[in-house]
Amino acid sequence: MTWRRLLCVGEAMIELAPLGGARYQRGFAGDTFNTAWHMAQVLGGQAEVGFVTTVGEDTISDAFVKELASDGLLADVVSRTADRTMGLYLIELDGVERSFHYWRSVSAARAIADDLAQLRQSLSEADLIHLSGITIAILTPAARETLLEALGAARAEGAQISFDPNYRPALWNGVQEVRDVLPGFMASADILLPSFDDEQNVWEDASPEATLGRLEALCTGEIIVKDGAGPVCASIGGDRSVHPTRKSEDLRDTTGAGDAFNAGYLAARALGIETRGAVQAAQELAALVLQYPGARADNRMLGPSLLGLQ
Repeated sequence: MTWRRLLCVGEAMIELAPLGGARYQRGFAGDTFNTAWHMAQVLGGQAEVGFVTTVGEDTISDAFVKELASDGLLADVVSRTADRTMGLYLIELDGVERSFHYWRSVSAARAIADDLAQLRQSLSEADLIHLSGITIAILTPAARETLLEALGAARAEGAQISFDPNYRPALWNGVQEVRDVLPGFMASADILLPSFDDEQNVWEDASPEATLGRLEALCTGEIIVKDGAGPVCASIGGDRSVHPTRKSEDLRDTTGAGDAFNAGYLAARALGIETRGAVQAAQELAALVLQYPGARADNRMLGPSLLGLQ
């Protein structure tokens, strides 16, 4: 398996990451954007990587698109709108664990699935499309149906769908809404990349193995269950395996570690690397992100050689 065009769909936001005291570092982040950005750095031109989103026409949105392009991502799948701008979030740390404060009511990305024709055009010719529960949570019910239709069309044309359920309670009208909405997207996916704590909170799973068992009924492809510092549990077409996670050193900020894991796994799979090697690549990239403030690692530390992806 080799993928030449990888697209992530979702919301990028202005990120304020703490540097100590009252100082913050301004960047851009968002779960699927973090995944797209890390994939682009790790693959180093061995595949096209794009981020399908909507931003404003203001100067901060201009800066985002310029930075995205300079970092090697496709900019032609980013749409613009004049009546909204980018959302913002601030990271608050308790040791290395993080919590978030959001200002996203005017986020332009909420309009990403308002136009079916435009969305289908953005997703055309993709080999892989990755999205998340956050992507879905920020959309209206009608836009969710539009997104499902666009994904179905892309899948019919040969794209594979990757999905991280990534649960953020504040974005939903209760757990029951999540249970009603997400299974349709899970069933449309070829690759599932859940985190056990999210699955436990939503579905009351007793263990990562229980999560695998539940999701195997929805997805016959690849299921990779992340569990923080715990082992990674995988099911590939029903064939299960467990992959220990080495202890990370120099932890600074857990923001974006799961997104980086997704990037490492999908980048490795894009080059045809099988499960064990792909999980190892994912774990190495996640461990690196833990050493930096905010959701992204220093791109000077990234590249194909770092994860053995050459």
